[in-house]
Amino acid sequence: MNNLPIIDLVVIAVYLLAMVLVGVYFSRKNTSTDAYTKAAGSIPSWAIGISLYATFLSSNTFLGVPGKAYGANWNAFVFSLSMPLAAFIAAKYFVPFYRNHKTVSAYTNLENRFGAWARSYAVVCFLLTQVARMGSIFFGISLTLQALTGLDMSVIMLVTGVCIVVYTVLGGLEAVIWTEVVQGLLLTVGAVIVIGTLIYNTPGGTDTIIDIGLRDNKFSLGSFSLTDFSSSTFWVILLYGFFMNLTNFGMDQNYVQRYHAAPSAKEATKSVWLCVWLYLPISLLFFVIGVCLYAYYDVNPELLVTVKEQAALERMGAGGNLAGTMNVLTPADYGDKVLPHYMVNHIPVGILGLIVSAILAAAMSTISSGMNASATVFTEDIYKRYINPNISDKGNLRLLLICTGVFGVIGMSAGIAMIGVQSILDVWWTLSGIFAGGMLGLFLLGITNKKVGNSDAMLATGVGIAVILWMTFSYLLPEHYAFLRNMLHANMIIVVGTMAILLVGNISQRLRPKA
Repeated sequence: MNNLPIIDLVVIAVYLLAMVLVGVYFSRKNTSTDAYTKAAGSIPSWAIGISLYATFLSSNTFLGVPGKAYGANWNAFVFSLSMPLAAFIAAKYFVPFYRNHKTVSAYTNLENRFGAWARSYAVVCFLLTQVARMGSIFFGISLTLQALTGLDMSVIMLVTGVCIVVYTVLGGLEAVIWTEVVQGLLLTVGAVIVIGTLIYNTPGGTDTIIDIGLRDNKFSLGSFSLTDFSSSTFWVILLYGFFMNLTNFGMDQNYVQRYHAAPSAKEATKSVWLCVWLYLPISLLFFVIGVCLYAYYDVNPELLVTVKEQAALERMGAGGNLAGTMNVLTPADYGDKVLPHYMVNHIPVGILGLIVSAILAAAMSTISSGMNASATVFTEDIYKRYINPNISDKGNLRLLLICTGVFGVIGMSAGIAMIGVQSILDVWWTLSGIFAGGMLGLFLLGITNKKVGNSDAMLATGVGIAVILWMTFSYLLPEHYAFLRNMLHANMIIVVGTMAILLVGNISQRLRPKA
């Protein structure tokens, strides 16, 4: 087992304690449901913008992005490049829409538009997306802390999860937002420190890193082919990023709640743009970290032996040959493990505790946000809709507290189930594309064509779900049915599923006999 120096342990412990105390402090303000879910609309736009930015910059970004850049190139950065267009649509249409309708849930309006089934479907998609997101983040943070401490990943998830649950349950949305402001800043500082040490420790510094990156095509954004949608090309990631970010800004309860936390629609719009202009350059830093790591270990290949051994042991199973398995590994197979390995061995004492706190911050910001949003959706769209519509405000607040904790436990369980996956980023992108595609398509259908009716939407959603299920699971078909398999890249699931719903809904509306 590795042992962190006492200074680093103290830094981490102080940070975790501070987050819990923040929850205790804000618990005094949570005297109503409105205060717990909307922070009573009193948060300034700059704080909301930083909190949105911190939600984007999860531990998946801190670990997954450098891992992808190390194992491949900057292709995944195209996701960030798609954000401004999605933000423009959100600022122009989505923010005013939600502010005008007042309801804290993002999905109440779907029932007003199409009926209870549409609201329930979107709620199920959202909750599954949140479980996938929280699980992948719990897994990512445990991966790093395991490299630092040698503790079992399940134990790490349990300990960190308890801290997250305590401050989120006690503090509500206001605690989530203000802790995310601190976490976003800490995460950015952590990234800058890692880059600085990498440049300092690499012989030749920046020149060596750029030369090696250019030599091995690490700065590539991917193929620009307009005919290839079966691999991770520039256009595939751009389309995926646009539809995924449109879902985030337009349908994700995490973001919609923050629109309501701002004093006005104008301030909420400012927060969206602040999030974008912060995320674009800072996300680039994590791709730079990936290239720096690649160059550092290219110059010092002997230092990779431990990383390769760990990846080989996870892959080969019982009775496998360690040396043989190590020989067939590619950088993509162990990319997620390189940054934790570097941190353990090359970050100075004291600074390492700060970096680990930054990763904890990244995980905590997204998980706490997901817990709060999931609890809000469950109480508003399930409990109050189907079980007890007349629950008192006090009873509703108590239910929110309980549900927040329950969703934290579910997220931890999902993280434990993901132990052993190859790429955090790939898992999250795939699962989010599956769950979010139908939800986004239904929402866009409702606001883009006022003539579309309930039957049109139901037919379109059914077709969309069928398309998403086929694209996701057709690879399981026997070899003699190989011609029926989906030939598109997995990131195209949300794109095709959304477009199928929009297309079928509009065609159905035009063909439907007029009353």
